[in-house]
Amino acid sequence: MNYKTRAATKEDCKEISRMITELAVFEKMPDQVKISYEELERDGFCQNPFFECLVAEVPEENKSKEGYTVVGYAVYFYTYSTWKGRTVYLEDLYVMPEFRGNGIGKGLLSKVAEIAKKKQCVRLQLSVLNWNAPARDFYAAKGAQDLTVTEGWHFIRFDGQNLDNLANEAPKD
Repeated sequence: MNYKTRAATKEDCKEISRMITELAVFEKMPDQVKISYEELERDGFCQNPFFECLVAEVPEENKSKEGYTVVGYAVYFYTYSTWKGRTVYLEDLYVMPEFRGNGIGKGLLSKVAEIAKKKQCVRLQLSVLNWNAPARDFYAAKGAQDLTVTEGWHFIRFDGQNLDNLANEAPKD
């Protein structure tokens, strides 16, 4: 299928927001999405962006049943490993269901890897839900390692009241 990947623009945020919701529905967590397209605009297209994003776009003649031409996205950001150095973290990789199987997901993933290499990142990391075997298989086929299995790492999160409680325990200046 004919498509192109490109850096997202502020004007793409409504489409990205739509696909974030679609991904949350697929992941059986639609109630977890609290972010608006305005927040995406603010956080991704400011002086010091918190994330970067690529979109996959098809020509008008290949648009979706609903009329969309932006049919996939990849959101990523940079982090740092004290053991290895520069790292890129892939937060989301999503392609609308009717466009899957056309190489769009592979194209987005490969483009993020290319950007990471240009920025001298030594690794690309991401998380996948344990029940999402197609995604785990997709990444494994590209050479990804499942660190839960090989190294026993667990992802840990503080949010909501627990984050507030922890912040309130910070030493006072």
